[in-house]
Amino acid sequence: MYEAPRFAIEIASAVMYFILLRYMIKPYGLTREERYLGLPLGFGFLGVAETILAIGIIYPINGLGTVSVVMRTFAFVFLAFTYYFSKKPSKNSRFIWVIILSAIIVGLTTWFLWLFSAPLLALGITAGFGIFLRILALVCLAYICVHTLRSHLKSLDPTTIWIPLGFIMLSVSQYSQLIRAADENYLYGVAFVGGLTARLIALAVFLYVAYRTFYRATKRGGIDEADRS
Repeated sequence: MYEAPRFAIEIASAVMYFILLRYMIKPYGLTREERYLGLPLGFGFLGVAETILAIGIIYPINGLGTVSVVMRTFAFVFLAFTYYFSKKPSKNSRFIWVIILSAIIVGLTTWFLWLFSAPLLALGITAGFGIFLRILALVCLAYICVHTLRSHLKSLDPTTIWIPLGFIMLSVSQYSQLIRAADENYLYGVAFVGGLTARLIALAVFLYVAYRTFYRATKRGGIDEADRS
């Protein structure tokens, strides 16, 4: 009953994430600074996670939900570390960021190699560990919300308020996922509908900010540091 609209929403979310990826790759392409590599990686992994989830709705293959949850969590970790190192880095902090980025990529690769062994993929992850991953993602989002809100308060630019607002809505969506994972009674209830709605609102906000930022940057011929945060 709910498969068709949910599939459409997951595909729409994936498309929006990949459009954001196209925008987010531009700061790294212009600066070649590793601290901006986490943004396209994070949004790219989120897009892949939603694509896998959509495939799992149509083709209920064991393990696809697990892969989606793990990839989404790693994506939020990427984004959190990216925002943590988003200030103009010193030589040491830049070196630390490269190490952390490499460690996360190696960890993600190792996890999937371990997960995709046939017995483990069929087994999936325990409910408790799934809840832990969702809590970890929520913690990362909470940090990003605080970071972007502080950046807004420092600059007092009316346009930057949309960034923390988008991440707050994404946090609401992630919280609804946590509720659904903890209580099956909310499988297709208010938490489900509210979470999907919050995610679509968040993505719409991000697309608006990305378009506005890079359109304005194109007219000026560059991207300001404030626009990247």
